[in-house]
Amino acid sequence: MEMQRTEAKPVGPLASFVRFVVCGGGVGVLSSAAVPLLALLMPWAAANAVITVASTILCTELHALFTFGTGGRAGLRRHVQSAGSATAAYVVTCTAMFVLHSVQSSPSLVREQAVYLGASGLAGIGRFLVLRLFVFAGRKETAAAAVRPVRGSRVHHGDLLLAR
Repeated sequence: MEMQRTEAKPVGPLASFVRFVVCGGGVGVLSSAAVPLLALLMPWAAANAVITVASTILCTELHALFTFGTGGRAGLRRHVQSAGSATAAYVVTCTAMFVLHSVQSSPSLVREQAVYLGASGLAGIGRFLVLRLFVFAGRKETAAAAVRPVRGSRVHHGDLLLAR
């Protein structure tokens, strides 16, 4: 059975951000519950790494299909590119938890969740920007295509005019 690729429909920045929050936020909330449960079986950093990998794969597919309207699945190239921003998010959440445990030796589960979700939210904003501007940017939306001389204008001394 052959899978057909649907035509990509452009999704505006606000709509894609809302979709990113719903998809990424939903998976993030589930992940925040899964990390402490998995941490009962292994060190917290390892549990966070396992959940981060699984949730990144799931989110990359959701973002390709729904958030950024690419018209198809993510593919290996986008998964690899997405892994960079996920690695940064992992570092942010681990750093936040390390700081929390340095300040308070036995924080409550509620406090841990608040810190983890807060760090995840900040990392998520950065991740959205990377995914929108680089990983899932359409070929027509690349930086090279976005910066071009306006038809009929003269470009002097290497100055380029931004075209919308």
